[in-house]
Amino acid sequence: RVIFLPGRFQNVSIPQNETVQAVVSTISSAVAFITLQFHTQHRNATLSYTREPGLGVSLTAADSGLLSALQPGQTSLSLFLSSPEGDTVAGTGVILPYLGTPVPGACNTEFNLEIDPNIYIHYNLYETTIRFAPANLGYEGGVPPACDQSTGTKTRWRLQYDVYQYFLPENDLSERSLFSGFQAVADEQGVMGNGRRVATLKSTDKSLMVFNSIPGQGVIYSVIVRDPLLNTSASYVPVHTYACSFNSTLDSCQTLKISTKIFFTIVGLAGLFVCFSGHRFFKILFCMGFSFAAFFFFVLITRTTELDYDRLTLSGVVGVVGGVILVMIWWRFGSVVAVVVIVVGLMLGFLVASIVLFTPLDLDVYRKSDVVFWVTFCSIMLIIPLFFVRWPREGNITTCGIVGAYAVILAINSYIYTSLSYITLNILKRLLNNNFSAVFTDVPFQTIYITITVWVVLGVCGIVLQLYRERSRPFFPPSPYLMWQQERERRKTNVLDPSHHFPSLPSRLLARVRQLTKRTEPKGEHTPLLL
Repeated sequence: RVIFLPGRFQNVSIPQNETVQAVVSTISSAVAFITLQFHTQHRNATLSYTREPGLGVSLTAADSGLLSALQPGQTSLSLFLSSPEGDTVAGTGVILPYLGTPVPGACNTEFNLEIDPNIYIHYNLYETTIRFAPANLGYEGGVPPACDQSTGTKTRWRLQYDVYQYFLPENDLSERSLFSGFQAVADEQGVMGNGRRVATLKSTDKSLMVFNSIPGQGVIYSVIVRDPLLNTSASYVPVHTYACSFNSTLDSCQTLKISTKIFFTIVGLAGLFVCFSGHRFFKILFCMGFSFAAFFFFVLITRTTELDYDRLTLSGVVGVVGGVILVMIWWRFGSVVAVVVIVVGLMLGFLVASIVLFTPLDLDVYRKSDVVFWVTFCSIMLIIPLFFVRWPREGNITTCGIVGAYAVILAINSYIYTSLSYITLNILKRLLNNNFSAVFTDVPFQTIYITITVWVVLGVCGIVLQLYRERSRPFFPPSPYLMWQQERERRKTNVLDPSHHFPSLPSRLLARVRQLTKRTEPKGEHTPLLL
């Protein structure tokens, strides 16, 4: 038995195979209804009106809540908590009293509870969806107003719903952090003071919102129903997600696969090399060609096939082929302008366009219209290579600095969460998911300034160092094949050149083999020593 006081959080541990009675006391006689909300980090708990849970009188979830309408003069009541899986469950709960406010979930026709103040959440790799039941107007005892009798201003259709988002501290998956977050946004005052309002829904809109999934980042979603005529409001039961599983042994919220960390570590080391030496060692074009070909092939086969486990492997193979082709084009033809402007310039344009649409410039017009979004994205992406047509060397060095430094950021992200990885990931999600245009792509910006500083410092240092080191060199390294042709022609025509009489590589190799297989004949005259 646990005593709850209105407005005060109470930590509760539900013993194995036992039921905890939650007793609510000292309720003001003027209160019309109360909500009891109970939260755990990742285990389910059952909250019930009766000691024995049943359909329509209980709810099982990590974030559960029940609404109880009070009779005139009623000052106490009891609800029940239990563990559906038979294990000990620890959580925190709070009782919130309301008077003269809208009743959350009172016009429920979709979920099991008659009055359901809960927010239901579902997530996958791309998106997190929340749903809730419509509210009804507040009333003081007696019969509640009808939900769908008419749509006038004196009915529940005048109500509005504000959807809020609250990010938990980055890189913090602790239970303490989660419970502190719920204490900050438990009621409407806390939500409005600490959360970020992302949308306002009318009663004629669907009671559904879609957000970008951020695996490993804790987010609390809240909904406040407002009566604009009476200027009153009430809060639904907040719900949280990490967009990952605490119970999974692979790819859980705690760790990434070792292979994933190794892959991104290699990417980061390659990016560091590209950042500081990508222009001088022009064969590093392989990395650009690999990224370019692998990315677009991955999008292509994901959109057109049903493959699940072979996509990354096939994309890697195609990426290797693309990288080799790009290097061979430069090696054989020396087509520097075509290589740099078309491929390298487009990569820089892709990253710049992703950055622009990752910033607060991502307005509703971009979120709601795929046409506007992709026209804007492609325009920015094409402007960048066109701008560097006049200065191809500077464009290549700039690309090496910015893209290489971003690869380092991706490597950091495999060990320490940073929202900068979603600069390109959001674009990839939008390419692969037809409905991603309706998703709110907000991310937390708590420690982002540190990673932005690392990115900027690496990028600027890499660009400045390469520009300084290449100032007296040719614009681009010459084609090895063309250099070999020129050397061969020079040796043919210049008989005074000592290298003209130097044997070719095949001749030298053949002579060396003959030396190893042929017995060496004695040279000179041999006479006995005279003592």
